[in-house]
Amino acid sequence: MGTIPHEITIDILGRLSVKDLLRFKCVSKPWCSSIEDPYFIKLHLSHSLKTNTNHSLILRHREYHFFSVNCDSLETTHILNHPFGEPKKSIQILGSCNGLLALVNHNDSIFLWNPSTRESQCSSPSIYIARSTYYGFGYDPISDDYKLVRMVQSCGLDDEYFHSEAKVYRLRSNCWRRIKDVCFYLKFSREFGFLANNALHWMVFRTPESRNKELVGFDLGSEEFRFLELPDCCLDEAFLIDIKAMGGDICLTATFRDFSNVDVWIMKEYGVKESWIKLISCYQPEFIPDSPFAVPLAFSKNGDKVLLFIAYKWCNWGSRSDNFVWYDLGSQRVEKVEIRGLPASFDVDLYVDSLVPLNSNALNDQQ
Repeated sequence: MGTIPHEITIDILGRLSVKDLLRFKCVSKPWCSSIEDPYFIKLHLSHSLKTNTNHSLILRHREYHFFSVNCDSLETTHILNHPFGEPKKSIQILGSCNGLLALVNHNDSIFLWNPSTRESQCSSPSIYIARSTYYGFGYDPISDDYKLVRMVQSCGLDDEYFHSEAKVYRLRSNCWRRIKDVCFYLKFSREFGFLANNALHWMVFRTPESRNKELVGFDLGSEEFRFLELPDCCLDEAFLIDIKAMGGDICLTATFRDFSNVDVWIMKEYGVKESWIKLISCYQPEFIPDSPFAVPLAFSKNGDKVLLFIAYKWCNWGSRSDNFVWYDLGSQRVEKVEIRGLPASFDVDLYVDSLVPLNSNALNDQQ
């Protein structure tokens, strides 16, 4: 039997799961070398993102237990051992990008973690105790680097003093540096930004007196902030607003305060207010009885369905458990997702299984 050309071997390997690839590294030294090659790691990640494969849900239960669920099957949960170890303190996911998760604990210690390869790296900044701390994590394709953002603000009684600072961490250099101060105000103790269109986003206040939150974006390439306009419905205080990324675009969920109506909006052209389109509009939706919290997570592979996270934990409804449903965009029908081992309540994020390394030297080799 003739030898399979190297290009065909790489193409086949690029379609496999990370779990299989880690096993196949033991087949031979050439296979191990090929799988660890920076070009192949990028090729594998690109294929997963383009085909919407090798994605997983990550669930956080009771503040420090983590589980994963393969999105291709959505059948059962798997326990994940996070890099903070056994201490039963609060751990949160502050961001997810290209298979890397940024975790922060109660002391503001930060770990970058690839749950697929089990690699982790501490990247905590010098701690400044602040009233408000906002985080974000993403990838800058211009510098081919991963960046953490940390913004802090503090003020004294009667505003006799005010402190504000923003810092950016670059994985390649493994260091933090301060950037110019922000032009807005943070009023909550801790918030996490979401990544869309190569920018991180938060809901903030333009002035200290503002009552309405506005959407601000931080371009990871230019490291500049800009405000983005929301749909006009969001100016109505009758709506509860949740905003994050879905399918690479900004996704906004507006829920009427009496929970009778849920609208889901997508910004199709980044930064253009007129490009907001209403993806879903449900009056008295049957899939969220007694709960206002329906969060869109992801499109199905062919794009005709949306996976929704239905959260009851803030509603104190006793026996009701958090769950997932598929919403068919065409028929507007709902299909409940049955996942074995699902905890009763949890937070959820989406990540792609990848081979992306955390070692800064390995990243520099990719250039």
